[in-house]
Amino acid sequence: MTTATTSTTTPPFQFPLTYSFPAFFTPQPNSTTRTSQLQKWSSLIQSWCRHHRVYRLSLIEAIESPLFHNTTLRKRISMSDARDILDWMAKSEEEGGGGKRAEWIDGGSKSVAWIWWKRPEEWAALIADWVENTGQKNVVLTVYELLEGEATMSQEWHGMDPDVMHKSLNVLVKRGKAQVFGSEGQEGVKFF
Repeated sequence: MTTATTSTTTPPFQFPLTYSFPAFFTPQPNSTTRTSQLQKWSSLIQSWCRHHRVYRLSLIEAIESPLFHNTTLRKRISMSDARDILDWMAKSEEEGGGGKRAEWIDGGSKSVAWIWWKRPEEWAALIADWVENTGQKNVVLTVYELLEGEATMSQEWHGMDPDVMHKSLNVLVKRGKAQVFGSEGQEGVKFF
């Protein structure tokens, strides 16, 4: 990867005010306060991942990052507490959780999770709107074109993790709005 300077730079991530409070980094014993804390952590994690275009969050890497480690306060979230936060994010609201905004990728070890700053259903809706608005119905595009092509450069999903794109396209397939075919790495998509 080259380190050439480009004319567009991403501004630094702006942490919320709660990130500056030491208590934010300690699990709160009161259930109402804890739920509020978990909601704030969920919002922070989603915003941070969106800003940095992170779809797959490795806790081993993230635990040392500014996301979970406030060097100014010298406070950090433990690995166990980070897992608890993502567990809460992975539960539906009906289950007392954060609305399925995370999903463990590696099952029992719980060290890597999808962070759904947009769920696959939300990505699918954006893609379907783009297909409708740009006249791509009954056109075959490759998954690569959707992820990296010139036609999608201005789209929020441009450069997305391929696995997230496949999950999103599968939503459209289930709804009868797309068909995916071909071999891995060579997939084509036809939209209806």
